[in-house]
Amino acid sequence: MESYQLLTLFLTAALLVGGAITFSYFVAPYKPGAVKSEPYECGIPTVGPTWIQFHVGYYLFAIIYLIFDVETVFLYPWAVVMKEVGMKAFAEILIFLTILGLGLLYAWKKKALIWE
Repeated sequence: MESYQLLTLFLTAALLVGGAITFSYFVAPYKPGAVKSEPYECGIPTVGPTWIQFHVGYYLFAIIYLIFDVETVFLYPWAVVMKEVGMKAFAEILIFLTILGLGLLYAWKKKALIWE
């Protein structure tokens, strides 16, 4: 790709993003008020302090979920080209799944999957 094409691409992207932000500013200007500045959680007014510390187990569970969710995203393209690539793709996905399985085993041993 030529350098002027790359520069044109970046300038076009910056122009489109800047134009969208400017357009949204004029179409729906932000005017904060007393009601808009209140914290909102499912329509129920909050009781007590809203900044509380959550148990670290929730974060661990979410990270483990994301890891295995991304794994499924990688499995789809592999399944599509598996027949064309052959045994090489099969061996690579076995290595991939083995590494993820070891990660799951580690999380299991550390009791990160126990919901308390």
